[in-house]
Amino acid sequence: MSEIDWKRMPPLTALRAFVTTAKEGGFSAAARKLNVTHAAIAQQVRALEADLGVPLVWRDGKHLALTPEGQRFAEALGEGFATILSAADHLRATGSEKPLAVTVPPTFASEWLMPRLARFWKKHPDIALSLLPEARVVDLQTAGANLGLRFGVGKWRGVVSEFLTAAPQVVVAAPELLGGRTRLSLREMSVLPWIREGDWPEQMQLLESMGLKPAALKFVDFPNEELALAAAREGIGLHLETESLIQEDLKLGWLVKIHELTEESLGYYIVRPPGPVNPAAKTFIEWLKAEV
Repeated sequence: MSEIDWKRMPPLTALRAFVTTAKEGGFSAAARKLNVTHAAIAQQVRALEADLGVPLVWRDGKHLALTPEGQRFAEALGEGFATILSAADHLRATGSEKPLAVTVPPTFASEWLMPRLARFWKKHPDIALSLLPEARVVDLQTAGANLGLRFGVGKWRGVVSEFLTAAPQVVVAAPELLGGRTRLSLREMSVLPWIREGDWPEQMQLLESMGLKPAALKFVDFPNEELALAAAREGIGLHLETESLIQEDLKLGWLVKIHELTEESLGYYIVRPPGPVNPAAKTFIEWLKAEV
């Protein structure tokens, strides 16, 4: 691509005013087409002529005709604007055909998002989704994602962050591990085994906020949240989890809530790159908000 000297480029408004005048046959018709005043069109064309140093139109009372130079310039502009419009339409069509890519924590995807997606597709069958399960915080551009759902306090660099839903944390365990108890003291919790997730270092800070000493606890380690939750259901240990992700477990009695954390800053957030939001992404964001 050759370098463009933008300082020599006439203003776009003047070029648009002239090419519309040429196509419509006069200032008044061009003004109606562009929804501006007759005087504004005439002023833009005169300014363009002054910038180029060449007359573009002949004015004879109410009649207007293009000069030979104006005719050639109008044809070149028409071709240029048509090329730009064609490229823009191609990008719009390409963007609308590609699935809406969304990064999402795996457990949030399986326990919260997936049970609701049928309602989204029933309401918006024309929007294709591509879910990218990822426990780590990933760069949206690198991941090829339009949006992301993230767990945290809502502060990440390089993205626009919007609160979706609170994520209160609770300590849960299988009934057989508790022996009929529904509440445990800190001392009782400290002597039981705990399930630890390898991809969630903030878990230790939350345990400390409860008054526990992680260094003194016995942990059974699992690499991710899905396996940790499965282990909790099997009674392997106490587990710290987002309450909204285990509603079905609590309802069916597979897990028992024995402690609630008071940390209020944690939640799930919708993140997106700065800049305009395409229609599909906007629709999906609005639907997510309506589901909480």
